[in-house]
Amino acid sequence: MYQGARNRIRPLTIGWTTLLWCGLMGEVTWANVIAGLLVGLGVVFILPLPRLPIAHLTVEWGALAAFLWRWLGELFTSSFKVAALALSPRPLPTTAIVQAPMRVSSELILTLATGLYNLQPGGSITDIDIANRMWTVHLVNAPTPEAIARELDKIRELEQSMIDIFEGR
Repeated sequence: MYQGARNRIRPLTIGWTTLLWCGLMGEVTWANVIAGLLVGLGVVFILPLPRLPIAHLTVEWGALAAFLWRWLGELFTSSFKVAALALSPRPLPTTAIVQAPMRVSSELILTLATGLYNLQPGGSITDIDIANRMWTVHLVNAPTPEAIARELDKIRELEQSMIDIFEGR
């Protein structure tokens, strides 16, 4: 086996793909397991992805659990707020484009934070300056400077949570 193929075989990826395949098919049979293995092998050989840079990544599980609990609560709250804005007969809300720093050390953590922020209704990240760790964020409801400051505070809280979970030792 040549060196390139040896580096591409990733048992965890192949196994996870096999489990997903069986889940999509609705039952675990020999045929589905074999087909899942073939799909997994095809994925790692035809669509090779670089290894994730997680060698020095540690997770503070208590901080992660507390963050997820808060994040889910904010998800429901912000969903209702955006729904109220959408269904309100009032004129469209004032929007804003702001920049916010993200002082996390890893691009993986920056990507995770970006995904978590974008999943929450009320704002979305429109640009990421990776070199300067800066987000450009579109806020849906920013009628006052105080509302913008509250959203920037939420971004700072997300940033601090990511640092506490993944970088705090």
